Amino acid sequence: MTLAARLLLGLVWLLHWLPLPVLAAVGQGLGALLHLFGRSRRAVALRNLELCLPELPAAERARIVRQQFGWLGRSLLERGLLWYASPARLKRLIHVEGDVHLAETSPQPVMWLVPHFMALDVAGAATQLFQQQWVASIYQAQSNPVLDAAMRRGRLRFGGGEVFARQESALPLVRAVKKKKAAFFNLPDMDFGARDAAFVPFFGVPAATLLAPSRLARSLQMRVQPVLAEMLPGGRGYRVRFLPAWTDWPSADAEADALRMNQWIESEIRRNPSQYLWVHKRFKTRPPGAPPLYPGG
Repeated sequence: MTLAARLLLGLVWLLHWLPLPVLAAVGQGLGALLHLFGRSRRAVALRNLELCLPELPAAERARIVRQQFGWLGRSLLERGLLWYASPARLKRLIHVEGDVHLAETSPQPVMWLVPHFMALDVAGAATQLFQQQWVASIYQAQSNPVLDAAMRRGRLRFGGGEVFARQESALPLVRAVKKKKAAFFNLPDMDFGARDAAFVPFFGVPAATLLAPSRLARSLQMRVQPVLAEMLPGGRGYRVRFLPAWTDWPSADAEADALRMNQWIESEIRRNPSQYLWVHKRFKTRPPGAPPLYPGG
C-alpha cells in the first residue's frame, strides 16, 4: 500500500507540469471513469440531489451528477498543482475577489467558513498565498502514512499555519487561535455524527449540523467571513471569493446560527450545483427513530 501511494504521488507530481487546460481535460476523463465505475458514490450523489433539489427533472439531476464527477476528477489531479507548482504559477491561476486581507487587518481572529465545493483546497492555498496571517485548519487524517504526510506537507507548504486532525481534541486548535490570533479555515458542512450537532434543515431535510462553528466564534469573539472557491471551465484557473464578513453571526443561539449557515450554503449550491460534493452522505446521521435515507444506511 505504501508503494502504491508513492507511485500515485509520483504520477500526480508528473501531471502537475502539464498546462492547466490539458490537465483539466485529463481530469475530466478521470471523472468520467469514476462516474462509470463508481456505482455506490454515483448512487449517493443522485440520492442527495433527489432529496435536495426534487423540483429538478431526473434527467437534469443525472446531468449535474455527471458534471460533478468531472469536476471531482479534476480536483483530484489538480491537487498536484497546489502541492507542487511554484507560488508564481499558482498566483497566475487563482483569481481572488473580495477582502482577502481581513484576517491580517482585523483586531479579532477571523473564521473562514468554506463549504465543500470541489475547489476547496484552492481556497486553502489562497489563504496562504495572498495574505500573511497564520492559519489553522482541520483535516481528515489518512490511514496511509505516505498520503497523510503528503496532504499535511501540501497544505503547509507556504508556511504560516498548522493543520489539526479532526480525530484530535479541539483544544490545541483553540489554543493556537488564542495564542497567534490565527485565522481558522473551517469546513462546516459535512455529517460528522450527532455529537455536538443539531438536526437542522438542509434543503428541508434534517441534517446533523455542527454547532461548534457558532460556539467557537462566539467564545473567541471571532469575525466570520464566508469564502467560496470554484474551478473555471476549460482550465482557465480558479476563482476564490472572500465575501463580506457577517455582522450578525454568531448569535446567542447556536442552532439558529447553524440554520442560517445552512441556508447560505444552499443559496451558493443553487448558484453552482455541479461543483458541490454530492458524493458525501450528508444525511447519513438521522434523528432518533427516523429511517435511513441511503441504501444500506
